[in-house]
Amino acid sequence: MMSTLAFDIKETTDSKLSQVDFDNIEFGKVYSDHMFVAEYEDGEWKNLRIEPFGDLSVSPANATLHYAQSIFEGLKAYKNDAGDIFVFRPEANAKRLIESAERMCIPPIPEDLFMSALTELLKLDSAWIPTKPDTSLYIRPLIFANDPYVGVRPSNTYKFLLFTGPVGAYYSEEVNVKIETHYTRAVRGGVGSAKTAGNYAASLYPALQAQKEGYHQLIWTDGQNHEMIEEAGTMNLLFYINDTLITAPTSDSILHGITRDSVLTLAKDWGIKVEERQLSVKELIDSIEKGEVQEVFGAGTAATISKIRMIGYEGKQYELPKEKPLCDRLFDTLDKIKTGQVEDKFGWVCKI
Repeated sequence: MMSTLAFDIKETTDSKLSQVDFDNIEFGKVYSDHMFVAEYEDGEWKNLRIEPFGDLSVSPANATLHYAQSIFEGLKAYKNDAGDIFVFRPEANAKRLIESAERMCIPPIPEDLFMSALTELLKLDSAWIPTKPDTSLYIRPLIFANDPYVGVRPSNTYKFLLFTGPVGAYYSEEVNVKIETHYTRAVRGGVGSAKTAGNYAASLYPALQAQKEGYHQLIWTDGQNHEMIEEAGTMNLLFYINDTLITAPTSDSILHGITRDSVLTLAKDWGIKVEERQLSVKELIDSIEKGEVQEVFGAGTAATISKIRMIGYEGKQYELPKEKPLCDRLFDTLDKIKTGQVEDKFGWVCKI
């Protein structure tokens, strides 16, 4: 992956790298030395630069603070024993950011700009990429409206940021999830397929109530009748039932997950039967009670492959099988592809 665009680079004079305990990295609390910044004004992205990571100054009337016109992505970089840097499927993230931008009336970031910014930032902060098992460098691209205007309309100005930080595992254990049948994250015709801030804000209250009951996450159901399973708050959901891998089809209420797509591609390549179809809550519970559910797991950039231990529904808790060989195989294979240990037959990995 080669940089094709030139921009200013201002290196920090006060690196925080030596202050990081790479043996104990919490997810989302440590950030690397630099960030990429660009502004959208007068119909074009300009002022392209890399500068020290730091706080921003915005107007109290900033449009995003009032109307949440913002989108983001999440992807990861890895480093092998030889010091080579790999990024997993960044072009897919660039394309999805463009799709989210269109839905949220935001000018898209050209793919070549996205890739150039990513390349140069990773080169500059390569020492921040951890190498211990279950660690990576998390990459967060972000675009938000920047007009100091409280009228309701799409902004005329925007800011694009790209920053990184070393992370450990998002979930340190198998997770418990609860099927949500009252609150709704997204509905058909809404913005559920866009990776936009408001979707996550809407999920916070019901997720917090579930956490008080001992659950890590919710299983969101359709907003109309709460009968069909959609996704979890941080990941797409996959169900291995009677030797068939089942997941909800992506729609305007379900995010098109890149890890989800990778899992389905691998499963098909291995000869596993895959069905992208609606799975009802009733069918899932009936299958659990019949002993037909072999594994349930989530797939997402932050969570990677997250094994689900228990599902709660209407006051009852359903324990799932302890052995999860498909999860283990998927996690191990994706991990080795991401770090260049096995053949990347699908062309997913970009080497910096």
